[in-house]
Amino acid sequence: MRNKSKVSRRFFLKTSSLITVFSLLPSTVKALYEEAKQFIIPKKKINSIILNINNKNYSIPTDTRSTLLDVLREQLHFTGTKKGCDHGQCGACTVHIDGKTALSCLTLASMVKDKKITTIEGIATGEELHPMQEAFISYDGFQCGYCTPGQIMSAIACVNEGKTKSENQIKEFMSGNLCRCGAYNGIVESIQKVAKV
Repeated sequence: MRNKSKVSRRFFLKTSSLITVFSLLPSTVKALYEEAKQFIIPKKKINSIILNINNKNYSIPTDTRSTLLDVLREQLHFTGTKKGCDHGQCGACTVHIDGKTALSCLTLASMVKDKKITTIEGIATGEELHPMQEAFISYDGFQCGYCTPGQIMSAIACVNEGKTKSENQIKEFMSGNLCRCGAYNGIVESIQKVAKV
């Protein structure tokens, strides 16, 4: 009768092979990813571009595929511009490019190198808040505040473009900016207040 306590040669070979394979793997998943991406992901092409942001020029070494949002947040630390959906549907990343609203998550940084970019950090005058910022505070145009920078940037454009003739016109213009907290009434009131001044 066969002794069940003995380990078979086949079992030993399978087990030792698995142990060898696992010992050769990097110690973390991140290390594995870093090693694998050298072979799978093509190398990024890095160029230096000059961007005019809030009336100041910045020379930035960046991948040609980088979005304006990623350059603003990750490289220049303008974190007022928020990353919401990253698909151009929520408006949290709204900035002004040559005075017009733009979704920075859908804009390649290399495409705006000769344009004037304004972020939420660039609308105040020193310590003095922009009138739209003051209105948002006065009329409770925000709750959690995450979408507020994008809302304010769109609200300024709404007033500048004269889209404030009615509440419906304001809502239509602002429809690309979502607020999960539901502060829409305060946002509309803020825009109406600034439009009257």
